[in-house]
Amino acid sequence: MRFLSVSARSRALAAIVLLGASLLSACGLSSQPSTGGQVIQVVAAENFWGSIAAQVGGAHVRVTSIIRDPNSDPHSYEPTTQDARAFAEASYVIVNGVGYDPWANALLQANPVSGRRVLNIGDFLGKRAGDNPHLWYNPDYVARVVNKIRDDLKAIDPGDAAAFDRSAQAYLTTGLSQYHALINTIKADYSGTPVGATESIFSYLAPALGLNLITPNSFMKAVSEGQEVSAADQATVQRQIEEKQIRILVYNSQNTPTNIQTLISQARAVGIPVVTITETLTPANATFQAWQTRQLQGILDALNQAAGK
Repeated sequence: MRFLSVSARSRALAAIVLLGASLLSACGLSSQPSTGGQVIQVVAAENFWGSIAAQVGGAHVRVTSIIRDPNSDPHSYEPTTQDARAFAEASYVIVNGVGYDPWANALLQANPVSGRRVLNIGDFLGKRAGDNPHLWYNPDYVARVVNKIRDDLKAIDPGDAAAFDRSAQAYLTTGLSQYHALINTIKADYSGTPVGATESIFSYLAPALGLNLITPNSFMKAVSEGQEVSAADQATVQRQIEEKQIRILVYNSQNTPTNIQTLISQARAVGIPVVTITETLTPANATFQAWQTRQLQGILDALNQAAGK
């Protein structure tokens, strides 16, 4: 259910993009986005980046996030004609890249707009095809993206540059303060603790927390990409759980195929605390920092439980 076949996805995307392009043409949309010196129209492919953009831009931006429903899978999302319209009308578009949201790039290519600024975060961070695309789980990357969004908004609207500087700085120092406090607490109290995860969504955050993620990377990558897990990797992860080599197990509740459900049950059966994280904002109207802080608190609580605190 998580992934469409490549051919099916391509056919569906091609049909939607063509329809969106024809509708946009019929509606006579301008090929030049205009902010009118007032509110910048921003479109983010995913709501976690949209939340950050909205807080950096403040009253000077209007942000539309395409992926908002926690039940939607950004990997296999099929865009609508409304999405195509939003991309064509935007002055600034933010996409994750690294193969995570190929539909977004297809919409951009199908509806070229003169003057539209695009931030492909994967390209900005120097990532390549095959790299872990869950970039928003890396605190250092988040800070770099905040500053990049600030700079892009200043380029689009130089008259409000000082406002963008203030809001970005406030977001980094105040908005993300509890987020960073929890990261520092976990790192101070549990550095080196062996942990497990069901997919690569946790691969950036674990080292930032000082945790020793011992699950095979090939296992996490296969689950994340909807591929078949090798028998050897499956056996390794099961052994790590059975022998309690890990102190907690972190899993993505938006991606729980049968083999992952089995691992979760096994972990609980032997007394290993299980922690939930998600790919997109949960609830959908949460801010990036509220979402991440709640998840970090869950990780800290699980580590405390494992340590008998």
